[in-house]
Amino acid sequence: MPAAVLLLAGCGEGAGVQGSAGSSAADAVARAAERTEGLASLRYRVTGRFPERGRIADEGSVRRKPLEARLTTANLSGDQKGETELRLVGGVLYGSAGDDMVGQLGGRHWISYGPDEEFTTDSGLRMDVGGLRDQVGRNPAREAAFLADAEDVKRVGSEKVGGADTAHYTGTATVDELRASLEGIKDKAVREGRANSLDQYEKAGVDELSLDVWVDRDEHVKQLRTQGFGRHGALDLTFTFLDQDKPVSVRAPRADDTADMRKPLKKSGS
Repeated sequence: MPAAVLLLAGCGEGAGVQGSAGSSAADAVARAAERTEGLASLRYRVTGRFPERGRIADEGSVRRKPLEARLTTANLSGDQKGETELRLVGGVLYGSAGDDMVGQLGGRHWISYGPDEEFTTDSGLRMDVGGLRDQVGRNPAREAAFLADAEDVKRVGSEKVGGADTAHYTGTATVDELRASLEGIKDKAVREGRANSLDQYEKAGVDELSLDVWVDRDEHVKQLRTQGFGRHGALDLTFTFLDQDKPVSVRAPRADDTADMRKPLKKSGS
């Protein structure tokens, strides 16, 4: 996220947020996204519908330094109905095993994918878990920055979100336009993070996004909504930011309850 100092636009008496009269809606959103991405830790909730997954209810916790993160996902409908969990601890990615896999893993309930994005399993299968690592370790506020790049971004009012006074901004942008905007970002991590988000939308067949961002009086993103429609169905996700800068602790699963995908499967001692 660019480090330019941007001022939040005044949100009126309803939101209780004041800013420079010359500040634009894009500036306000960019500033809020930058500040929220810069938080030491946060917890968020995702609800709505994602193509192929159907209705979802996810919850994530992320600490930046050292990076530790947990993401629980719940598919509430469809063939993939059920819950899973991902953990990123000490650079190692772990995933919960479904009930149908526990028996194949010698009774273990967790899988270790190791510290690398790409690796070869003991059976010779080449795997790329870069997308999973990014998904569990991301700060969703990076997607709020997409709205700042929309040509029609505007402030539409002041609303209460989770008991907080917020300013509501909205706009639309195509995935191609957003990808083109990445060329001007010098920070490699920021650029790659946003590119990963756009990759997920493209895989879902979504080529245009309707974006809504709610900014609180502390100039943080309080809520983010992304909507679109692709060849795999409707996209409608609402990210609500909960705790900010509060302790986040994620533990690795027990070693004797974890199967390492890179090593031969040994008989469980449990």
